[in-house]
Amino acid sequence: MIGSLRGTFLDRTVTGEILVEVGGVGYRVQAGPATAARLGDLDAEVFVWVHHHVREDAETLYGFATRAERATFEALLGAHGVGPALALAILSVHPPEHLTRILADDDVAALCLVPGVGKKTAARLLIELKNRLEVPEVATAVAAETGAGGGEATGGGSARADVRDALAGLGFTPDEIAEATRELPDGDADALLKEALRRLGTGR
Repeated sequence: MIGSLRGTFLDRTVTGEILVEVGGVGYRVQAGPATAARLGDLDAEVFVWVHHHVREDAETLYGFATRAERATFEALLGAHGVGPALALAILSVHPPEHLTRILADDDVAALCLVPGVGKKTAARLLIELKNRLEVPEVATAVAAETGAGGGEATGGGSARADVRDALAGLGFTPDEIAEATRELPDGDADALLKEALRRLGTGR
């Protein structure tokens, strides 16, 4: 099984597929557009974490810029009804540290920003992924890295959900809403909405 690739970054497509040449062999690797962009310039050396997905009719390599992305992708695959395409879509909208916070906050609305994920699917994923991603432990580590502590305001998850609903009502797209609400601090909905609008360039 292939777990990583180190070689020359030959090509990438708008859909996120990349081509990495290792020892004269070009490996086609599926990656999200954001991951493909983060890997750097073409013709440079690149290192990619890989999940080698084997089915009866095909073998596909999925590539990630970090080990955390690969681990989260594999955890998503273990959830009922989640295949590689949906797992990549979730990671494209919510990176691992953001997804961890969403699970800790029981934030169904945030998961619904992912194309193809409805409320029922999002609610089920929250339950399944909490166990697979060990949310309490990971959330503590993320909080320590970001400087968040025990004095955080409560109800942050519902406040962020209110902000997303408000932005949707204003006509913003799911991608715009995901970007504007990514890593918002805890606080009341009004303050968070002002910050989200500032990020979108409409609240100045």
